[in-house]
Amino acid sequence: MKKRSKSRNGQHPLFERKLTLSQRLADEIATFFGSWSFIVVLLIFMAIWITLNVMLVIYKWDPYPFILLNFVLSCLAAIQAPIILMSQNRQAERDRITAKYDYEVNKKAEREIQDMQRDLDEIKELIRKVTRKLKS
Repeated sequence: MKKRSKSRNGQHPLFERKLTLSQRLADEIATFFGSWSFIVVLLIFMAIWITLNVMLVIYKWDPYPFILLNFVLSCLAAIQAPIILMSQNRQAERDRITAKYDYEVNKKAEREIQDMQRDLDEIKELIRKVTRKLKS
């Protein structure tokens, strides 16, 4: 088995392949959508939307029960879900590659340990033989 090392950015070399624009974008969007920053920005947006539509006397573009806001949030969820799933699929692929690599390393380590155990058993047997010869 070839020796594999980590790259300069800490990633496994198999992950260093060039990502497409859509893959990079999905990862970045999923990172933002899964953050507290997104939650805070969304809560502020909703508070401003509701406040303006309740307080404005002249023009209310989305009066209570805020059907337009509901539509906007539904569209956001409809777009957000597949993007996050794309990013999760890429993470699952990375996890599968890592698990396979770890399995290969563990199997090699197991073979090496078995070889060392055989060598130790041979050394013990040689010591027993030498000890028996010295006693006789």
